[in-house]
Amino acid sequence: MEKLFKEVAANESNPNWEGLIRRETKLYGHSDDIRSPFARDCNRVLHSLAYRRLKHKTQLFYNAAGNDHICTRIEHVHHVASVSETISATLGLNVELTTAIALSHDLGHAPFGHQGEVVISKITEKYLGERFWHEKNGVYFVDNIELLEDLERNYRNLNLTYAVRDGIISHCGEVDQNEIFPRKELMDLSEIKTAGLHQAATWEGCVVKIADKIAYLGRDIEDATRLGYLSKTEKALLKEIAERYDEYAINSTVLVNNLIKDICQNSTPGTGLSLSKKMFEQISELRKFNYEHIIKNKRLDTYVKYSQLVINELFEVLLDYYNLYRDRVIFELSDSGFDNRKFVKDFAKWLVQYVEMDFRGYEWAEKISERCTNKKIYGTLSSEKQYIRAVLDFIAGMTDVYALNAFDELLKC
Repeated sequence: MEKLFKEVAANESNPNWEGLIRRETKLYGHSDDIRSPFARDCNRVLHSLAYRRLKHKTQLFYNAAGNDHICTRIEHVHHVASVSETISATLGLNVELTTAIALSHDLGHAPFGHQGEVVISKITEKYLGERFWHEKNGVYFVDNIELLEDLERNYRNLNLTYAVRDGIISHCGEVDQNEIFPRKELMDLSEIKTAGLHQAATWEGCVVKIADKIAYLGRDIEDATRLGYLSKTEKALLKEIAERYDEYAINSTVLVNNLIKDICQNSTPGTGLSLSKKMFEQISELRKFNYEHIIKNKRLDTYVKYSQLVINELFEVLLDYYNLYRDRVIFELSDSGFDNRKFVKDFAKWLVQYVEMDFRGYEWAEKISERCTNKKIYGTLSSEKQYIRAVLDFIAGMTDVYALNAFDELLKC
């Protein structure tokens, strides 16, 4: 198949190349480094703690019990990467950029999947007057929260390229669209206020957006079937949908194979990334089935309520510390004799990395702070809003397992 997108790929001949590889600050280098900027981003993501935590974050179905056959968020990003890489390679796009976006697109996602995202958003609206959405939080996390050790053993921000960061914030695949084109301008990403409002600035970013939808639909159906969520009537409806599109079955393997071939056969730089009318109708119908019979399934109600309870309680406990101690909150969190809960002390150690404060006399805090050359996003914690932002960032970074263990500590006190 002819690589029709080779001339518009994100490579050195692209007129936006310098803007696409731009980083907030110059990244330390290796004299013998053979990697491209996007390959280096991919490596930085793979080595980040946020990436590692994806293995214990929910994709759709509650997985803290350890069901090995239910999709977790790290498995999902690998599905997205696989689909994206195949499409990009076939069309002649930059596979390294596609991989970097795919592997990083869900960094900063809340624990308990989209249910956790809803809970945190309600808290954020109440206390900070803004909405939480994981695409925006993903960019916020890679820009401000995630740290990597440099050549001098100091910790710095990830400092990813513009193209990867743009792909993260623009990956929302919930809007039914066909014939997708990248936007033309390299806008300030902080100006993007709503999920799905802007397309990615690269064809590679647009590929990840489509791959995200392709990857989750089939796997959600497989997991729902395995867990017994679908009734005989719903299984019959799924069989009808399959037969309507000349398929024997609908599962992740069938969908991925058919949709990849279809999008590669029907896309050109002139017509955009496109599915055939038949395949676009099928994916739209399956997305409707997914929402009505899986996402809105009554069996998820207990899980939804549980996630609300866990997140809200953890938030209230950490907020109370600021109400009690104000500017001494970090020291009291760690040194308080009456509270030995692990997650409270973990929060104190985590928070030290992101504040500008005098830690003399507190050896544990000095040791952490002196190695952190990253942005100090919470300042001196002089305002309650700065502290609340820190608490919400800490909770958003948790895995399901860590959040449940922290909640268990509350039950035991």
